[in-house]
Amino acid sequence: MFVIAGLGNPKKEYDNTRHNIGFAFIDALAEKYSISVMDVKHKALTGKGIINGQKVILVKPLTFMNLSGESIRPISDYYKIDTAKELIVISDDISLPPGQIRIRKKGSAGGHNGLKNIIQHLGNEEFQRIRIGVGEKPKGYDLADYVLGHFSKEEQPLMQEGIKRAMEAAAMMLEGDIDRAMNEFNRKGYISHEGIDGTP
Repeated sequence: MFVIAGLGNPKKEYDNTRHNIGFAFIDALAEKYSISVMDVKHKALTGKGIINGQKVILVKPLTFMNLSGESIRPISDYYKIDTAKELIVISDDISLPPGQIRIRKKGSAGGHNGLKNIIQHLGNEEFQRIRIGVGEKPKGYDLADYVLGHFSKEEQPLMQEGIKRAMEAAAMMLEGDIDRAMNEFNRKGYISHEGIDGTP
């Protein structure tokens, strides 16, 4: 069994903001595989389903971003998963261009407060993650205002492409082939809405 958790903030006002790309990913995955993510358990919206023959629990923490670990740790404990191999966390990343994705087997939080809190609660950095680029903060912008802001019209198709590619990567990771997923998706270029492989 795998736990796939997308990070975000639960209130309606945060829908479709940069920081909520993890929630948008879970919504898209749930729609594609007809999984209802409506059960409230362990401070999260959860849903059980099957993806590529694997049992999965889809998770959207209701704790707010900075306390994501308060939900992820109890869920991991309850389902007795091996977090190093069976937990996949999806989050936003301001160091990547809009729509570009980066897969990691483990690692530091990289300044992301949601990941930092999960690491704190799990007691280690060993869990798989997919980071979806939301673009670098422009000069003069407050970081909180930027990540809680909405995507521009130009960015929206790039983000849809990023979510699509992240879903393909997650499906590959569920087959136990994270190395192949990393080789295929951790490229410097990204696919624009015109289908051109660009460079950041």
